[in-house]
Amino acid sequence: MTALADRLAADTLALIDIASESRDEAAILDAIRPRVAQAQGLRIVDDQDGVIAALPERRPGVPLVLLAGHVDTVPRAGASRPGHRDGDVVIGRGAADMKGAVAVMLALAADDAGAADLDVGYIFFGREEITIEESALLPAFDRTPELRETALAIVLEPTDNQLEVGCNGNLTALVTVPGRAAHSARPWLGHNAIHAAIEALAPIADLPIRDVEIDGLVFREVVSVTSIAGGIAGNVVPDHVEASVNFRYAPNRPPADAEARLRELLGHPAVAIEVLGNGPPGPVHLGHPLVTRLRATGRLEVRPKQAWTPVAEFGMVGVDAVNLGPGDPRYAHTDDEQVTGTALARVHAIVSAFLAGEEL
Repeated sequence: MTALADRLAADTLALIDIASESRDEAAILDAIRPRVAQAQGLRIVDDQDGVIAALPERRPGVPLVLLAGHVDTVPRAGASRPGHRDGDVVIGRGAADMKGAVAVMLALAADDAGAADLDVGYIFFGREEITIEESALLPAFDRTPELRETALAIVLEPTDNQLEVGCNGNLTALVTVPGRAAHSARPWLGHNAIHAAIEALAPIADLPIRDVEIDGLVFREVVSVTSIAGGIAGNVVPDHVEASVNFRYAPNRPPADAEARLRELLGHPAVAIEVLGNGPPGPVHLGHPLVTRLRATGRLEVRPKQAWTPVAEFGMVGVDAVNLGPGDPRYAHTDDEQVTGTALARVHAIVSAFLAGEEL
């Protein structure tokens, strides 16, 4: 392990040790703030409502690249608590998604990473792991219009150090199926909500994956029932069922169309649908000159982003963005969530070389 990899791994573990579940990010932002404030050439331009953003003094005509990362995590569980190291591997909640990337961002800021032809800024934000309706990132663009001048945002979400463009939309809905309670010995006197739910949800269970090709990349549209609850006892016909349904839809489908499609699939007359969140997809920017430069810098494989990421939020305010981060997506949110020091050092090298206009 190189000295850089060891340093980044140690910093990642220190960040993991600061609990920062969504809506409870104050402690980790308090730890990040002085490090950003001490970084040479940066000034903090936004520091409120779960956001710390820092920009350099802007040079006329010089494009701004913004490195972006969220500081919150899903709740801790299992082996993810507490964090620990096993040689090159850092294990714990947020290791992959995405405290390892935050450690890389802080190292780049401390190293004064930059180039003659690019300005480099940073934004750290919370509340990413919950619905877009509680976004901490979107209001920052209204508070700090300078952020809208970004030529390219690099969101350091877990991509296993490959370039992932765009992202799928993320619609979550609560589906309620009513019934009428009765004794299970005389079910004809009631209406079994679970039986009705089986019928109502069958179109989702039988729905094939839909592949959507955009600029030669295949995004996969999928609909899943992610939770279901109903019934109060073994001898009572249930009077209602509630199910959560999640629809991951391709970047060429508008959010309103995604909602209409879900309502079409759940067209059973008894079903009530409440949309809890609908994060739009992120646009694909393969032809952007800075994306071309980033891709060439690390000789990066280009893949579609199957998950939802803040690339979508940048797109909503007219800022082009891509995903590139050290975590392996298969470990995100798992009980054995992990990242390697080698992967952290690799993305640090890619981004450093990109900003310097060099190739690895």
